[in-house]
Amino acid sequence: MQPTYDDILDEATDLLVHALLVGTPDIFNTDQGSQFTSDRFTDKVKAAGVAMSMDGRGRWMDNVWIERLWRSVKYENVYLQDYQSLPEARDGLSEYFAFYNHQRRHQSLNRHTPAEVYHLGRDADPVGCGQ
Repeated sequence: MQPTYDDILDEATDLLVHALLVGTPDIFNTDQGSQFTSDRFTDKVKAAGVAMSMDGRGRWMDNVWIERLWRSVKYENVYLQDYQSLPEARDGLSEYFAFYNHQRRHQSLNRHTPAEVYHLGRDADPVGCGQ
């Protein structure tokens, strides 16, 4: 059965309420999906004293790098490990991110690791961005 708009809005709002119980950020950033622009959702954000920031139309490009990261995390680790508990996931993901940043070579970084690129600094331009 296909979820309705109300189902999606209920889920987004419930997740927001639970997240705000854990901690309150200074700024809440979302895309302009209708569930995030609804009064029901934005009123809860504002009531918590949190400023809202929404990505403008066409800002999907800003998220390309993070979307690629989470795709790698899911397919290279989470789906393969099938974690059964939060502590197990926390430990396993900590190991994976150490590998991802310090050992895994990235095609988009000219076969460097993210740590190598970070430590080389922008002046070295290891990925050819200045060309």
